Amino acid sequence: MDEYEKLLKQGQDKLPKDRLNKSRFTPPKISSFIEGNKTVLKNIDDAAKTIRRDATHLMKFMAAELASQGVKTGMTVTFIGKFPNSLVNKKLDKYITTFVLCPACKKPDTTIIKIERINFIKCEACGAKNPIV
Repeated sequence: MDEYEKLLKQGQDKLPKDRLNKSRFTPPKISSFIEGNKTVLKNIDDAAKTIRRDATHLMKFMAAELASQGVKTGMTVTFIGKFPNSLVNKKLDKYITTFVLCPACKKPDTTIIKIERINFIKCEACGAKNPIV
């Protein structure tokens, strides 16, 4: 082992262990509960902030996917109907796949841009630009 490899190994040993992990993005989870005939999502704003998207856009997507009307009051969103937490988080995962992760490199470093009347996902990591289907 030459001098360079020793120094490289020393440097890597000083880094935090999770720094070398390729998967740095962990999708957020929405906390929800059923109250009568309604489902209340408690942290939709936090989830939207984590994935760097507008909470209104996320709420509209959830309303369409759950086929229910959503009403935002303060920090919570209430949907008419009983939806288990697993279903709500499955819909959030679908949103992340469609509107957050880059189709080319699968990284979450994206923004939504509008060119003429078409929305695109522009990746800040690899530079790819893909239309939202």
